[in-house]
Amino acid sequence: MSLLPAFPFATLSSRPAQWRPGLPASVRHSDIFASADEASGAGAALALALDQVDQAEAERPWLWVQDKAARRLGGRPYRPGLPAALRHRLIHVAAGSPEDALFALEEGLRCRDLAFVIGEIAGNPKALNFTASRRLSLAAETHGTPLWLVRLGAARDLGSARLRWEVRAAPSPPPRWNAYAPGIPSWRAELFRAHVYQPGHWILRDDARLAAEPAAPDPRDLAGAAGDRSLAAR
Repeated sequence: MSLLPAFPFATLSSRPAQWRPGLPASVRHSDIFASADEASGAGAALALALDQVDQAEAERPWLWVQDKAARRLGGRPYRPGLPAALRHRLIHVAAGSPEDALFALEEGLRCRDLAFVIGEIAGNPKALNFTASRRLSLAAETHGTPLWLVRLGAARDLGSARLRWEVRAAPSPPPRWNAYAPGIPSWRAELFRAHVYQPGHWILRDDARLAAEPAAPDPRDLAGAAGDRSLAAR
């Protein structure tokens, strides 16, 4: 007669936790894929960074690195538009090439005096291969400095980031008091790769603090591109 329980493997397997705002900062390297036609990538990176950085860390300087192509697409950071607590703590590096940007990012991650690091690199440059991504991950995890790397107009490629997001702008809810005022920043976010959390879709809103509500997959993500030829040619 067997002494094993009826379901011996039920307690051995557990699903990863569901991501939500306010979770402890166990992940140090995140990639954010975003369109180069809008500022959703940088906005979401800042919102996610402030969600994970506590008040003591927020009082330290933080680093923002852009390569030349990213600056040409989105411009330099506009200090008056940043959260008040971050405006005078920004260290901005204008790199001339993806190689220079990667070097500046890695050096910044080695600095424990920084609260966090944000990088913006456009496209899929050869310099940003899996080895370079792994170097950033190791530096972030070894020295404890979080990194949010925004990939502007890039295709999903190999990378070692523990969390990989794709974000785009989402409609803001109507303002409560003034219908003509701009709404709170909102993004449609897909967590398509996560080592410690379940993948999923959310609507993120930055209303004093980051909030998230589950969302259905965007129908546009379910249809493949038509390619260079017309449908009639096929």
